[in-house]
Amino acid sequence: MIKIYNSDLSGKFFETDTITRGCWINLIDPTESEIQLISEKLGIESDYIRDPLDEEEKSRIEKEDGTLLIIVDIPVFNTVEETSTFDTIPLGMIVVGDNYFVTVCLKENPIINDFANNRVKGFFTFKKTRFILQLLYRIAVYYLRYLKQINRKTDQIERRLHKSMKNQELFSLLSLEKSLVYFTTSLRSNEIVMEKLLKSGWLKLYPEDEDIMEDAIIENKQAIEMAHIYSNILSGMMDAFASVISNNLNIVMKFLTSVTIVLSIPTMVASFFGMNVRLPFGFDTGNPYAFSLIILISLGGTFFATLLLAKRRMF
Repeated sequence: MIKIYNSDLSGKFFETDTITRGCWINLIDPTESEIQLISEKLGIESDYIRDPLDEEEKSRIEKEDGTLLIIVDIPVFNTVEETSTFDTIPLGMIVVGDNYFVTVCLKENPIINDFANNRVKGFFTFKKTRFILQLLYRIAVYYLRYLKQINRKTDQIERRLHKSMKNQELFSLLSLEKSLVYFTTSLRSNEIVMEKLLKSGWLKLYPEDEDIMEDAIIENKQAIEMAHIYSNILSGMMDAFASVISNNLNIVMKFLTSVTIVLSIPTMVASFFGMNVRLPFGFDTGNPYAFSLIILISLGGTFFATLLLAKRRMF
């Protein structure tokens, strides 16, 4: 999918069908024909567009023949049936001289949509350096936002785990831990890219741009720290709650065993007095209180066993 956006000096933002100087070309999972079309129109190598479409592509920055390619990892939220996971995918930013700005991504994502829907303050398609920095800042913000969501999900799972005897909650925690590993790896790669951008001098930074870049770096570092802390917490929780689940199961088994012992006493008493043998107290000679006495013996034995097990905290 190809979408072209442009903005004028007054700040008016609009979608267009024509590739003109200063426009922003947004490619979402483009077809081969779309890749060739943009490559020919802008005079850039098609590999610049294909590279960000590889899910395993690492964050990097390179410049050749006046074309700057920046690849960073962005966070995405995936929902499959009843499960939801967090992942990262590459986002490519291509600056073709002073003329065009291209973004390439495998999936639609809220980061690009914020710019496409003109929800970012001070955004102009022709201010390419600022556009790059605004994207980097927005990416770091979304990392922080998703990390907070992961933390809330962890708290929800933790509350369920206190009474759980199944492994589903542990699988959910494992999925969140994997997401944190992806986030940490991607954030560190993005940090290297931003540092290289600062040192390389490939971007001309104005005072306002330097503020945005500084904010992006700070937000990215904060996201790295948060991801690291949450990952350590999750690792400890998984070890602890694996034991909790096992302990919960043991408690249930202990309770069921105690109930079985208590219920077995009336069964044994009834079995003894139901035998075809001579019994004491005239139970086998027509004693009118025989049944009542047997019930009392059963209840007494049951009460005594219940009391004994309760003192040992078997219930």
